[in-house]
Amino acid sequence: MANEEIQITNSYLTFQLHNERFAVHVSKVLNILELVPITKVPKSPEYLKGVINLRGSVLGVMDIKMNFDFPITDYTKETSILVLQVMIDDDITDVGAIVDSVHDVIEVDEKEILPPLSVGIKFKSDFVTGIIKHNEQFIMVLDMDKMFNTEIKSTMEEFS
Repeated sequence: MANEEIQITNSYLTFQLHNERFAVHVSKVLNILELVPITKVPKSPEYLKGVINLRGSVLGVMDIKMNFDFPITDYTKETSILVLQVMIDDDITDVGAIVDSVHDVIEVDEKEILPPLSVGIKFKSDFVTGIIKHNEQFIMVLDMDKMFNTEIKSTMEEFS
């Protein structure tokens, strides 16, 4: 037993933004919703698409494509809202993130997660914590706490 390695397997929800595949740890995902009508908030930042009613609570909904400078495209029947629980300044906050489509949950051994690229990446690597190679495809693992902790912080406080 002395040389046994403990393998830690993590579950990740994969989803599509533009033409790229991303993943978020399932511990951050509270729910996956079909796209519902979103109420616009006057004078809100461009990335805040508005708010929805989620079981009697107001949930801010963001189009996270803007964090990666992806073009904003029309929503389709595949477009979904990920309800995420993120940590913003030591407070747990629920937020909605619009994604082009949700794919599946994959199990990944922690050792199989490659470090993120440091140069030449077209994404804001602050949010990318690692890369998973799955079925001959690369999937970028996102740190949703970091993503929502920057510019979105002030907006979320208004709706909490």
